Formats: sequence, structure tokens, C-alpha cells
Amino acid sequence: MSYNVIQIARGIVCLADISIGDLISNLKLQKLLYYVQGFHLAMYDKPLFKEDIEAWMYGPVVPEAYHYFKKYGDGHIELNDEDDDKLFVEFLDDEEKLIIDVWKVYGQYSAYRLMRFTHEEPPYLTTKRNCIISHDKLKKFFKTQLDELT
Repeated sequence: MSYNVIQIARGIVCLADISIGDLISNLKLQKLLYYVQGFHLAMYDKPLFKEDIEAWMYGPVVPEAYHYFKKYGDGHIELNDEDDDKLFVEFLDDEEKLIIDVWKVYGQYSAYRLMRFTHEEPPYLTTKRNCIISHDKLKKFFKTQLDELT
């Protein structure tokens, strides 16, 4: 199933435990969305969310998610009762496991560390700034990284 990127983003943000210092900024969220989409393409040969990822100056970004969460500036994103309930979704087991696995591996890193990682990876390196990072590039690269999640 293909989701709206905001649904996936909300799922990622819900994994953060603010009480122990897990904070997700918009910058960090963008990188986690990139990893979730890349691994999903590598594992299942289809996108998890329908929106495109673009190669911006600070790394991969999903413009729709960036604009939705930009109200938080460079602070951490907190979901609250004002967030739209219709964007809440229950994921299929494999999808939820993938999101959790990506969080376990990459959620521990700061936004800037994730930015540095993505700047060194072929999907970003081989895409012109402000252009779409193709699903083919993501799938090809992340197939070589599947051991990271196991």
C-alpha cells in the first residue's frame, strides 16, 4: 500500500521518546523519510509513500512533508490534538516493522550526522540539486544496504 508522506512522517515522529531526549526536527525527519522510502523500495520494489524526494542543499527532502512541518522551525516536532486525525493510519505489519527498524538504526543520529551520511550516498550525489531522486537510484543503492537493517 502507498501512503501519504505525512502519514509516514507522523508514524516516525510517534517513535521518538521525548522523555529520554529523542527529538526529531524537520531536517532529521526528512532524512528518515529518505531512508524509509529507500529501504522499502529495495525490499518490496514499490514506494511506501507516493510523494517524490528531491535533492536539496541540505540533503534529501520530501517537499510536501517539509512544508507541513516547517512551522516547527529547527525545533523538535511534537504531534498534538490539533494534528489532523484523518492522517493517522495503522500500518501493515511489514511496513510498521520497516519504519521501526529504520528508526532503530538511524534515529540515534543527529540531523546533521544524517545529513552528512546522505551527502555521501549515490542517490543524492548523482542527482542535480532541486531535482527528484529517482526510485531506481534509491532502490539500486538501498539493495546494497539491506544488511544495515538486520
